[in-house]
Amino acid sequence: MTYYNPEPPFQHGDQLKVGILLANLGTPDAPTGAALRPYLRQFLSDTRVVEIPRAIWWFILNGIILVIRPKKSAEKYAMVWMPEGSPLSVHAQKQTQLLRGFLAQKIKSPFAVELGMSYGNPSMQSAIDKLRAQHCDRILVFPLYPQYAASSTASVMDAVFRVLLKTRNQPAIRSIRSYHDHPAYISALVQSVHKYWEINGKPSKLVMSFHGVPKAHLASGDPYHCQCHKTARLLAEALGLSKDEYLLAFQSRFGKQEWLKPYLAATLTDLGKAKTKRIDVICPGFSSDCLETLEEIAMEGKHIFQSNGGGEYNYIPALNENDAWIHAMTEIALENLQGWVSPEWDTAQAKKDAEMTKLRAQALGAKQ
Repeated sequence: MTYYNPEPPFQHGDQLKVGILLANLGTPDAPTGAALRPYLRQFLSDTRVVEIPRAIWWFILNGIILVIRPKKSAEKYAMVWMPEGSPLSVHAQKQTQLLRGFLAQKIKSPFAVELGMSYGNPSMQSAIDKLRAQHCDRILVFPLYPQYAASSTASVMDAVFRVLLKTRNQPAIRSIRSYHDHPAYISALVQSVHKYWEINGKPSKLVMSFHGVPKAHLASGDPYHCQCHKTARLLAEALGLSKDEYLLAFQSRFGKQEWLKPYLAATLTDLGKAKTKRIDVICPGFSSDCLETLEEIAMEGKHIFQSNGGGEYNYIPALNENDAWIHAMTEIALENLQGWVSPEWDTAQAKKDAEMTKLRAQALGAKQ
């Protein structure tokens, strides 16, 4: 019986590297019901995402949700799908490429950067396989979630360690827990908002909307609620906003249980009925635009606000490939890579050391 996956090819003297694993939620492969069904099954089967008792949830998931939701979700994905693919995947791939380039300006020692998704493709298994094939014996896991939540950041770590459970020669692992209050992240948000306002003017109110989670998670010790509020406060302070110039809300409620409040839909309804002239909505918990920001926030949110009497409605795009955000990612990564990478690297000496390692191994009987 084989308990572990095969190890990648390795020869004594191969140059070891440090790996940076960017991790995000995931996306279906296509905007079709056939592609949505396995993606939703994997996503909604995760106990980090849905904490309902498994026996009950199995019947709900397989008897109702996976029968009805794939077609409806596919229609929504089709509205935001890009020529290159899913928005989240397109932006995350570009972030990976840009971070690789930015780090190359700071790091001389060998490193590699790959993207992995908790659900769908590219899978966490494929991303870790790529890093290990490049001889990465140390990996920094960089979840693209600024605020920690068990349903997001912890699900990334679960996916990583599920891969490592089947790995014989495990790499050393570091992880970034959160960066909800990191100065570089807040600065990137501020620059994004300022740039938008320079072109479009300032709104009556700025609505900061975060993905919601059940209120029970907060009561059970999840720090997500507190971290969202801190991000909102720091962003408002950096923008010089008074308390009546911005609001915080939570979106994407699912099911009948109480979730974190205030709910975005109710907030937009109230702002509309108050005849608010203009609101801008930003989602500081998303590093990349995706179905949730482009359809639920930019489209559905606008309909709710304006159908209740509101005026102009604007969605401020996620950080995506903004230079300020890639600089922030670079800074956050470097802080967590201390001791693993170096701005100074002697390639000739490294080659000599690798050759000596190979000769010593051969002297001890190694064939490679």
